Order: sequence, then structure tokens, then C-alpha cells
Amino acid sequence: MTGPARVTWPARVTWPARVTWPARVTRPGRRRATRAAVALPVTVVARGLVRLPPARLRQVLGAAAAGTRPAGYQQTLAAMEAVTAVSRTCRDPSGCLPRAVATALLCRVSGRWPTWRTGVRTAGSFAAHAWVEADGLAVGESFPPDAYQPMITVRSRPRQRDGERDRDGEQQDTAGFR
Repeated sequence: MTGPARVTWPARVTWPARVTWPARVTRPGRRRATRAAVALPVTVVARGLVRLPPARLRQVLGAAAAGTRPAGYQQTLAAMEAVTAVSRTCRDPSGCLPRAVATALLCRVSGRWPTWRTGVRTAGSFAAHAWVEADGLAVGESFPPDAYQPMITVRSRPRQRDGERDRDGEQQDTAGFR
């Protein structure tokens, strides 16, 4: 019996040492993995924040929204999916407050902010709910637009130059609070 046949490769075959990606393009799936890795600590922070009284929670979220641009629907939906993927509390139907807070904070990591709202049901028995909106639509929610009356709203607030007025006509103070 003879040994295995010898296979020789052509001398000109070269293999790239490393695949390089353009500067503004991330590898497929990497953005999703990064978002999921960041989502877990964000949900832990959100679970702590939801224990604050409503006025203080609004104040903290208002400070977080300062200097942000409005988040788009797809970005907000991706953030909500990442948050619900890593947190059983946020996945639960009764976990609307931590889910909304964590979604908004995860969007904040990228410099964006969805409209964060809490409100009460307008018809039927009393019920409170928290949700996020982007592009004028409730993200990841199945209720009709007029089902809840917003009570607390925190919108994105882009940075302003000194002396400029915000959309309500008020001059922004140096601390960024209204």
C-alpha cells in the first residue's frame, strides 16, 4: 500500500490575513450584540429609577433627555426588543414602567431620546401605563392612540446655544431644567 496522494496548491493562492470593513459599516450582527450587551446594565439602572417618586423620575429622565435628538421608530423598536430580550421584568405585561424607562435610556446611549410617557386609561376602569413614542407612534404597543391620557411626558431636548428659546418659547437655564 502506498501513502496518501500529495495535493499541491497553486503557488499564487493568497488568503487575506484579515477582513477589513469600511469605517462607517459594522459587521453583520455586531450592532445587535453590542445593543444586547448594553441593554442588561441599562435595565438594572431602570429598575432602580422606577422606585423614585414620579416627580423625581421625571426630573431625572428630563436631565437624561437634555442634549439629545429625537429617536426614530426603528431605533426605538430595536432598543425595546433588546431590553425585553435581557429582562424578564421588562417582558412581563405589568412591567411597562421599567420597560419604557430602559428603552429610553438605551436610546440615550446613542444620543437619541424617544418621547417617554406615563398616563391613565381614558375609558373603563382605572389603569396606569408607561410607554415610549417615536415619530408620533407608540412603539411596541397594541392600544389605540387615544386609549391613554398622558400625564407625564419627557421629550428629547437638543442642545441650544445661550439665549436661544426652546419650542415652548421658554429660555433654557444653564442647568438644563424647566
